[in-house]
Amino acid sequence: MNGTSPLAPTHFPDLPAIAGVTLRVARARYKNWDRCDLTYVELAEGTAVAGVTTRNLCCSTEVEMCREGIARGSARALIVNAGNSNAFTGYRGREAVELIMTAVSGHLGCAKEDVFVCSTGVIGVPLPKDKARDGLAAAFEASPCTWEEAANTILTTDTFAKGAMAQAVIGDRTVNIVGIAKGSGMIAPDMATMLAYVFTDAAVEPAILQAMLSSANRDTFNSITVDSDTSTSDTLLVFATAKAGNPIIRRMDDCGADALAAAIRSVCRDLAHQIVRDGEGASKFVAISVTGAKSDSSAKRIGLAIANSPLVKTAIAGEDANWGRVVMAVGKAGEPADRDRLAISFGDTVVARDGLPVDGYDETPVAAHLKGQDIRIHVDIGLGEGQATVWTCDLTHGYISINADYRS
Repeated sequence: MNGTSPLAPTHFPDLPAIAGVTLRVARARYKNWDRCDLTYVELAEGTAVAGVTTRNLCCSTEVEMCREGIARGSARALIVNAGNSNAFTGYRGREAVELIMTAVSGHLGCAKEDVFVCSTGVIGVPLPKDKARDGLAAAFEASPCTWEEAANTILTTDTFAKGAMAQAVIGDRTVNIVGIAKGSGMIAPDMATMLAYVFTDAAVEPAILQAMLSSANRDTFNSITVDSDTSTSDTLLVFATAKAGNPIIRRMDDCGADALAAAIRSVCRDLAHQIVRDGEGASKFVAISVTGAKSDSSAKRIGLAIANSPLVKTAIAGEDANWGRVVMAVGKAGEPADRDRLAISFGDTVVARDGLPVDGYDETPVAAHLKGQDIRIHVDIGLGEGQATVWTCDLTHGYISINADYRS
């Protein structure tokens, strides 16, 4: 991995244990590295699961089989392999996943379908079955580990481990929600992004858990982009062990349902922002808000057009207040827009309005804003009530260096 991102948090958060969740890691040695690269999460009987996966049509076997497990709604284990995505590997890739599922189900005495497998890394290389088998054997015998150790084990090109937590009150019980994630490049999710796992001790039915996660995902993981590429392995899963002792949530109007949904959203947003802050080569975190669009979905598409523009991203990297590139990106989004109604702001400074630069525009405060690490761009389309916020990072030489050498 490269040096730690300048946008990284100062430390990994202090995350509470989740009753019914046991973490273990091991060395499968999927790549030539001296680090743990297999994560084994054992989940209590009765754990509910929900999830969303990539819409990339060249997805991995792991994604296909996760979808089947999500539809069942129950889970007993999660295995995450780092260094090899096992995508585009045909029947050999599927054999490796089935080997893992069979080994874990035999170890736990559970249904094979309750074992979730995810892999991340190089595309087109079958996951070595012998290494997976040996890694699992080591994981089964390993001592339980911390959240930080598990978060480090799922990384590939990331420069820091990502973790987040929240709490919610359901009746007279306080429930915990903890999440870990990995992601740095190939980030333009069409569902979630890369790999993210959320765990809670709350009791909630799978269908309601799915509704909460899908809603949270739209405004968090599905509103970030690093490089406009959607991974073949994107998977976001949430597991609820029901160990907190709260009355089970069966409907969205049940007591505590709103609080749990808000806590899940908070964890997802925190993790999504951390992924952008670890964007390959990133030096600036960029929030782009769009208002006045014809609809919320239109605002989001405009925001993503701006966020994915190499010209906008390189201007931000160079601390160049080139708002004309934002105008260009709005115009190419394919959404309703009127040049003569646009208003654009950088930070707290309005730079353009009604199709013209603002009279007396002084670039000094904008230049000062762009020298910081947290950049804000606001665009008002002037046509309606639609609004959205998306998050991205700048595009530097570091991104090219990382990806030019990715397989070597």
